[in-house]
Amino acid sequence: MSISDLFDSGFRNRNKGHFSAIVRVALSDGTISPEERQFLDKLAIKLEISQAEYEEILENPLKYPVNPPLMHTHRLERLYDLSRMVYADAILGEKQQDLLMRFALALGFTAGNVGYIVDKALKLVDMNVDLDTFTYEMQHMNR
Repeated sequence: MSISDLFDSGFRNRNKGHFSAIVRVALSDGTISPEERQFLDKLAIKLEISQAEYEEILENPLKYPVNPPLMHTHRLERLYDLSRMVYADAILGEKQQDLLMRFALALGFTAGNVGYIVDKALKLVDMNVDLDTFTYEMQHMNR
């Protein structure tokens, strides 16, 4: 197996883990709404999740672990996607917010400020900011 195959495999597994985490957020209220399904469909394309993998993850979203990226900006991108899923159906449930906090911890954000980070992320997503604005604001939130 070549190094590029190993890199590709790890990259795909991280994407599956990320997609799985987002499916878990979508399922936290018991169902996937049409808006959440639409978001999942778009994200599956972006993350290069095949239809077979998509169905497998929907069937068993706990199969793939959350694999946090090493770079802080990539962690923010994952937090952005997770936060957008929370608001995909325009309803912020308590279970969804709790789950988002757990995923933020799994992504490597510290326990001491994870509540503040998640609160800021949800406010930014509620304001419908794009990824670049989200990343900038999250990186400069302690000004």
